[in-house]
Amino acid sequence: MQTPTADMLALINHGPRDYRLERVARPRPRARELLIAVGACGICAGDDKCYAGAAMFWGGAEGVDPWVKTPVVPGHEFFGTVIEAGEGALEHFGVALGERVVAEQIVPCGKCRFCTSGSYWMCEVHNIFGFQKTVAEGAMAEYMLFPPTSRVYRIPDSLGFKDAAIIEPLACAIHTVNRGDIGLDDVVVIAGAGPLGLFMAQVARLKTPRKLIVVDPVDERLALARNYGADLTINPAKEDAEAIVRSLTGGYGCDVYIEATGNPVGVTQGLGMIRKLGRFVEFSVFGKETTADWSIIGDRKELDIRGAHLSPYTYPVAIDLLRRGLVTSEGIVTHSYKLSDWKAAFECAHSAESIKVLLTPDGE
Repeated sequence: MQTPTADMLALINHGPRDYRLERVARPRPRARELLIAVGACGICAGDDKCYAGAAMFWGGAEGVDPWVKTPVVPGHEFFGTVIEAGEGALEHFGVALGERVVAEQIVPCGKCRFCTSGSYWMCEVHNIFGFQKTVAEGAMAEYMLFPPTSRVYRIPDSLGFKDAAIIEPLACAIHTVNRGDIGLDDVVVIAGAGPLGLFMAQVARLKTPRKLIVVDPVDERLALARNYGADLTINPAKEDAEAIVRSLTGGYGCDVYIEATGNPVGVTQGLGMIRKLGRFVEFSVFGKETTADWSIIGDRKELDIRGAHLSPYTYPVAIDLLRRGLVTSEGIVTHSYKLSDWKAAFECAHSAESIKVLLTPDGE
């Protein structure tokens, strides 16, 4: 088992486009806290948009308090190994020293109306690893601390490195697909074949809909979606996606539309191709405001609009699907960089050549 040093290498977010690799003091676990040696941390689309200065993270209007509290270590897609525990922590979390673990990205307060009613993922305080230093630093570092209200899960030894690293986005994908209430006779469209969309395609296939369609402008990603079970893929840069979906559904449109593009066009596209009384599931984090004709939602189609936020109660499901080989990270994790190469990693994550990029400690 790794012996922690007194300090550590960490990427520190000081503000938009002001990230710095620094050597800082290693955190020390107090009562009911765990210290883990980070195995890997994925770069999320949200991380990319935060780095770029998106208004949702930094406040888009005068007087709006930024959600991100700097300086802070970013990173919320991770796994690691328990190397040190505060008093009572091992019993509190049900883990042992030397075990690989993962924690949900949210660190719920445990006291607000949402936490006490079981809807902890909508915690009013809403601290998430990697965004607010006061509660939980993130995983773009050699070590990280799990506070007492963290939701922690053990990772089976049978799970490989890449699968362990993508538990968080897979868990989010499972929750999103569940929000669609996919039935056996449904035509389902997933817009966006990034990491989340590709995981959603794998999970949606397990629901056995009548037809599963994935829409994305990158042909290589569409090929992956077909490998994962999509019945049909559409490149909207080359084809009329709405016309194709309508031609397959007697002119009505799809039953379920899952928006995972992060681009405003994904919203308006979906409102056009979904049938009346359909279920529209919104997952994306947008870098700018999105507008649409809301009369489509009410007066014209009476749509059921559903949000999908984080990954409540789905981490155990994600781990089990990976363990049984029903979902895979193969083809999705495309690049891995050392922490000291974080600039190249972020550039790669922002480019079309990558799907999921991992950061690993330099000593790994």
